[in-house]
Amino acid sequence: MKDETFIDTNILVYAFDESEKQKRAIAKKIVSDITTGEMEATVSNQVLAEFFIVVTTKIEKPISAANAKIIVDGIIESLHWRKINYTSKTVSKAIEASITGKNHFWDTLIKETMLENGVYAIMTENTKDFKSGQIKAINPL
Repeated sequence: MKDETFIDTNILVYAFDESEKQKRAIAKKIVSDITTGEMEATVSNQVLAEFFIVVTTKIEKPISAANAKIIVDGIIESLHWRKINYTSKTVSKAIEASITGKNHFWDTLIKETMLENGVYAIMTENTKDFKSGQIKAINPL
């Protein structure tokens, strides 16, 4: 799985956010390439949940909950998206890392989930919270 890339919430959101046209075009291409199998990618249940909340309540032109559910279900059912989740051990590690490193808990939870599942690269606009010797953070936007 070393070539796999984790897709952060912001990349998924931009693929459906009409108010960010330039970022949308880039993110939409990434999501399309994954959906068609041209690219291998991973997403976590946490990211799918965050995506649902953001696109239905926090973007300039929210999409309906029903449409957001269709998108999330499509990713869940797709063979081209690897889905991973965290365990109670992951939560404990993320809490410890957020205490000792003063890192944002939710981003730390993503990072620890990635590491436990053998994924070492993340595509995100938020590269500063993922920089570490273990994770390669890529900003495609």
